[in-house]
Amino acid sequence: MAEATQAERFFLAAMSPGFREDPYPLYETYRGRGRLLRMADTIWFALGHGDVTTLLRHPKLSSNETRATTEAAKQDEPTWESRSLLFMDPPDHTRLRGLVARAFTPKRIADLRPTSEAIAARLLDAIAAREPGTPVDLIEAFAYPLPVQVISALLGVPAADQAAFTAWSRGVARSLDPSVLRSTAIDAAIAEAERALMAYLEDLLALRRRQPGDDLLSALVAVEADGDRIAPQEVVDLALLLLIAGHETTVNLIGNGVLALLRAPDQLALLRRSPDLIANAIDELLRFDGPVQMTQRIATEDLDLLGHPVRAGDEIMMVLGAANRDPAVFADPHRLDVTRDARRHVAFGGGIHHCLGATLARVEGHVALHALLARFPHVALAGTPTRRPTFTLRGLEALPVELGNA
Repeated sequence: MAEATQAERFFLAAMSPGFREDPYPLYETYRGRGRLLRMADTIWFALGHGDVTTLLRHPKLSSNETRATTEAAKQDEPTWESRSLLFMDPPDHTRLRGLVARAFTPKRIADLRPTSEAIAARLLDAIAAREPGTPVDLIEAFAYPLPVQVISALLGVPAADQAAFTAWSRGVARSLDPSVLRSTAIDAAIAEAERALMAYLEDLLALRRRQPGDDLLSALVAVEADGDRIAPQEVVDLALLLLIAGHETTVNLIGNGVLALLRAPDQLALLRRSPDLIANAIDELLRFDGPVQMTQRIATEDLDLLGHPVRAGDEIMMVLGAANRDPAVFADPHRLDVTRDARRHVAFGGGIHHCLGATLARVEGHVALHALLARFPHVALAGTPTRRPTFTLRGLEALPVELGNA
């Protein structure tokens, strides 16, 4: 039997409960071994902040996974991922992102703040109305429904459809994990969720074409520049991307962030005393335990990359979670410090693929944390948090807490 590659050993470790609880010690075992680590014949890892930042902007590295030579990356037919803006290169990416920017404007995002605040207040009212002393799963009761309802308001999804919408979203989100971490059953469930969600979005888009509203779907249908419009399939793919990338990650930002603060009571107390620090704290929470742990690029030609000969089709895995804990950039990186200037984090990626919804994520994170701390002077763990069985998207399945006034 052939000896396991470093990549296989890494991903085997990544399936363990210990890794899900805290992946950062494993990352540290690879730090310092080289700027670019050859993990398998066609797979490389980068963990340093400076190197990850450089690679995210490298013009000869593609986001199109179908260009990879790794067999696991091959696809029999086009999927949502292969059509998505997330995995698109210029000039297609340039064209589509430019058109999207005309509809997904700063004003539209700013207008979602009062909507987010109203949703947060309503969810916290429901929590406050429970029997005093009853533990609350903060993911189920707050961190998950807040972004769901905000993204639904953005896209114009009726409230009655949000439960099914959410279930499909969770299924499709697993497609972002490396293929080695997915079983045949998981891939089948992903495909089924994707089919159901695409069909739903196609029907919703058809409705918005007949009856335009003030939602983003209607705006995407209407946008035009120099005679170019966004095609119906492109609108559906964009809606799916905004749902997964803009909603799933925000759930994880809120959940991971609250748990980090509960485990650093001095920092939680500081935010209570100085709520003006919350905006700064959002970037530190993104750095400290970010919702996206890894992204990848594909070499488009043979390259000398960070001093290593990389072949066309090789996969370059950039471990964002490790880059955000790089001691060369962030002093005492394993300590949460809400006063730290953490704006150099790479939780939102970088380059032309810098997260389209980064501003909205910050708005929702700020609204959630401010509302929670203002409403409940007492927040404490009431049990053991449970991690989701995903790797790329790092988040919590459950976060049991006690919430009260004392």
